[in-house]
Amino acid sequence: MKKTLLSLAMLFAAAVMFSTSAAAQTETFSDPNVDYSFALPEAKWRKTVTPSATNPNVEYVYGDRVFGRLEVRKLDAPQSRLLADIVRDEDQKLQFLMGYAPGKQENFSGKLRGAIYNFEFVKGGRPMVGRFYFLRDGDVVYVLRFEGRKDSLNSIQNQMDSIARTFSTKGK
Repeated sequence: MKKTLLSLAMLFAAAVMFSTSAAAQTETFSDPNVDYSFALPEAKWRKTVTPSATNPNVEYVYGDRVFGRLEVRKLDAPQSRLLADIVRDEDQKLQFLMGYAPGKQENFSGKLRGAIYNFEFVKGGRPMVGRFYFLRDGDVVYVLRFEGRKDSLNSIQNQMDSIARTFSTKGK
């Protein structure tokens, strides 16, 4: 009886140690075809589009694309152009989404500084949200485009912030 109890206690302790070490692991995205990198805080993020020489965009999904999707885009924008103008241009494109409701714009600071733009829309009869991070690095603005169902994307907002905070260019 004591051996069984001791064995169960040791098995439980090993399981706890394994789960905490696995939860603390992060994956870092980096690719020779792009000049940026970022850390993914959870293994549930999986890459669905790999950047190439002709298409520099990368895409990740959080389990399934309806629960959370990240697409990274690179925009050429001279430093003289205000970030608010770039966000407004993106807002003009988003207005044609079904049920589009603009949200607020916030300042953001991580390895790169920028802005966050939030909005809501409807897709397939379900409420969806978008959270775009506009991160400036000289004459380039990187847009981290997160989209997903309202309830699931709101529950991983801390992960989205973490990805944006760790986003950096190879020169920085």
